[in-house]
Amino acid sequence: MPGMMNDRRRRIADLTATRLETAAALVRRYGRRGQGNGRVLILGGVRSGKSRHAEQLMARYNHVVYVAAGLPPGDDDAEWAARVAAHRARRPAHWRTVETTDLAGALRAATAPTLIDCLGTWVSRVLDEVGAWQQEEGWQQRVDERLHDFLDAWRATTIPVVAVSNEVGSGIVPPTVAGRVFRDVLGALNTAVAAESHGTRLVVAGKVVHL
Repeated sequence: MPGMMNDRRRRIADLTATRLETAAALVRRYGRRGQGNGRVLILGGVRSGKSRHAEQLMARYNHVVYVAAGLPPGDDDAEWAARVAAHRARRPAHWRTVETTDLAGALRAATAPTLIDCLGTWVSRVLDEVGAWQQEEGWQQRVDERLHDFLDAWRATTIPVVAVSNEVGSGIVPPTVAGRVFRDVLGALNTAVAAESHGTRLVVAGKVVHL
């Protein structure tokens, strides 16, 4: 009888240890993802600090691919050129910058931690490329194909990746068709990306809220 009791205590102890080990592994995994591993979406308004927060998450890595999805600076827009220059000056010199609208291709080709900044400017460029502003026939299908291609690449990637995007759902209804198209497409993309991310954060006035 004492032997049976000892065996039972050992089995309970082993089971408890296994459960504790499993729980600890989950905590460690969640903690690592919370620090920037996995797929992380960072949302925020203009000048909220969302890009700076994304850069801080990636600062721990020795090699980072920075995917710039916005328009390159031109001589006809000094204000935009100044914004781009400020972003460049803030990034470490050893980061590699890729300027492209092919975000899906950039993700599939990436072998190092990747930062995408930002989905809002990318959507604007995609809408322009597919003829959304002029309401050209078939633009909805073309934009859906681009978004689905990116989502497939986002879902499949195994490298640490952070994407920055504009939160557009808190303002007034845009008075123009173009403004409403941009808001609706980006809002839907943000929702889909968040559903396929390990973590989503909202930056408001420099303060980070974990969603």
